[in-house]
Amino acid sequence: MSTGYSEVVETARAYYNSDDADNFYFHVWGGEDIHIGLYEAPQEAIRDASRRTVERMADMVDGLSAETRVLDMGSGYGGAARYLAKTYGCRVTALNLSETENERNRSMSADQGLGDRIDVIDGSFESVPARDEQFDLVWSQDAILHSGHRDKVVAEASRVLRPGGQMIFTDPMQADDCPEGVLQPVLDRIHLSSLGSMAFYRAQAAHNGLREVQVVEMTDQLVRHYGRVREELERRRDELAGKVSADYIDRMIAGLRHWTDAGEAGYLSWGIMHFRKPAA
Repeated sequence: MSTGYSEVVETARAYYNSDDADNFYFHVWGGEDIHIGLYEAPQEAIRDASRRTVERMADMVDGLSAETRVLDMGSGYGGAARYLAKTYGCRVTALNLSETENERNRSMSADQGLGDRIDVIDGSFESVPARDEQFDLVWSQDAILHSGHRDKVVAEASRVLRPGGQMIFTDPMQADDCPEGVLQPVLDRIHLSSLGSMAFYRAQAAHNGLREVQVVEMTDQLVRHYGRVREELERRRDELAGKVSADYIDRMIAGLRHWTDAGEAGYLSWGIMHFRKPAA
């Protein structure tokens, strides 16, 4: 049965729905938060560093409160949605393409007494199922790379933001001056033909009427994070038997090394990008 998603999005959906990926991200990557972390110590727990990214992004957003309506694009297991709902009382629409991840999100949100403030939607951020100017904040962490039409994602974010609303996101990106062809090992592993860049997102934001508030470049954290995930995967390999296949672990270890090598070579970029839709 066709989902109507683009080929790139459908590839990502199938991947994140797989048992190997679900168990890897849930048990190794961070559980609630499956994105790049902010590390204060070399061997810090992935879970703690990943939660710090959520906290840092929330601190950058103006005016979070129980009145704030949030769209989390690519919400994964819903860690950020629960943090925003629990800490600020926000109402969050968690839009995500993986039905497997969404079931975990619904279960954890209900267990934490937050099910009434978090609406989990199966869908793609290339075509957001929401009316114009519905949200005060569009939030996304390390998800937009999985779109084959990232320009559409930014356009959709702008469309659903009310005047004065904000967009804040992170995404693994190529450096603005990345030489052609050097990222092929990274792209092959994640089944993509390209990555965005800070220059690309700045241009798309401007094209869609969003004004830059702040961009914080922290590529060193991308390198550290992928290195920490690789270390943990290697260390916990035996205990993952029966949950994650040996072939998946081998391929993931090789893929993570491609990420760290490319980051250390200066070919990648990562950071927090924050924009605002002008008030009417």
